[in-house]
Amino acid sequence: MPASTQWELLLKAAGLLAPAHAELVRQAAQGEVLFNDDTVMRILGKAPQAKEGRKAVYTSAILSRIGSNRIALFITGHNHAGENLGAVLQQRDENLPAPIQMCDALAANTVGEAGELNTILAHCLAHARRRFVEVETRFPEEVQHLLGELKVVYRNDARAKQEQLDPQARLMFHQLESAPIMEGLERWLREQIEEGKVEPNSGLGQAISYMRKHWTPLTLFLREPGCPLDNNACEAVVKRAIMHRKNSQFYRTATGAGAGDTFMTLIHSAELNGVEPFDYLIELLKHAEDVKREPGRWCLSPVKWCNKSGQRSAAVPDVIFFSKRCCC
Repeated sequence: MPASTQWELLLKAAGLLAPAHAELVRQAAQGEVLFNDDTVMRILGKAPQAKEGRKAVYTSAILSRIGSNRIALFITGHNHAGENLGAVLQQRDENLPAPIQMCDALAANTVGEAGELNTILAHCLAHARRRFVEVETRFPEEVQHLLGELKVVYRNDARAKQEQLDPQARLMFHQLESAPIMEGLERWLREQIEEGKVEPNSGLGQAISYMRKHWTPLTLFLREPGCPLDNNACEAVVKRAIMHRKNSQFYRTATGAGAGDTFMTLIHSAELNGVEPFDYLIELLKHAEDVKREPGRWCLSPVKWCNKSGQRSAAVPDVIFFSKRCCC
């Protein structure tokens, strides 16, 4: 099949899928925790520029956690991840509290068009840890000490997951078991610099300075229920965009990038929620008019409509549901 014919079919399908994609964006804005990051992308044709003089193109990944469900959004263009997250949050219900935002400390992730995002900022503990791992060969004793302390914190978090603690119970568990470790680690970091044990301009000194500078958002998991330790979940989503970039190398136009974002958002969100992506897309296309009228029923958390006998209505296929709940 000629490439032009394939493109026409995909562009038409992307248009039919647009209501479901828009609904996922809306639902993602209501998340309790929003992870964000980005990676470079390439568009051959000239894309509309978000700001004068900005030439680089990125694909931003935004992972929204809503209860036990996950939504992965992909947004390609000149905007940074923080700007794209700000645009998504404009659809957030104003009655909801500010969400937790997990990202690394790059300004591009934390600042939107109008300044600081209305989020509770958390920074990635794994990102800070990585800075120490990079200098381990030169400072083995110091780095091993820090890694050993963080290992206990991560072990505590794994135990909380294994015991299926709710967010409040997990917070209390971390305050009891992890807070003393983090307090001791903070003292150790301070002593390394203030007592002259480490040269501030060395690799280890810079890693320590980074961790001390961002200590408050790095330790948000000790103060906010449901706050993750790191941004690893979003980095796994970003790898999907990186894989796509390696396979296809570029988008030809901004329109193509938009179509790609639609498909990637629907496909990966389905995967994250245990739904077969191919079947899900087929059902969306087969029932395009129904999706357009009621996109909420075809996305993240619709009820599973059934009659009084407990049988699901045949009007909506079972495959569409990300979470299956009965309205009876």
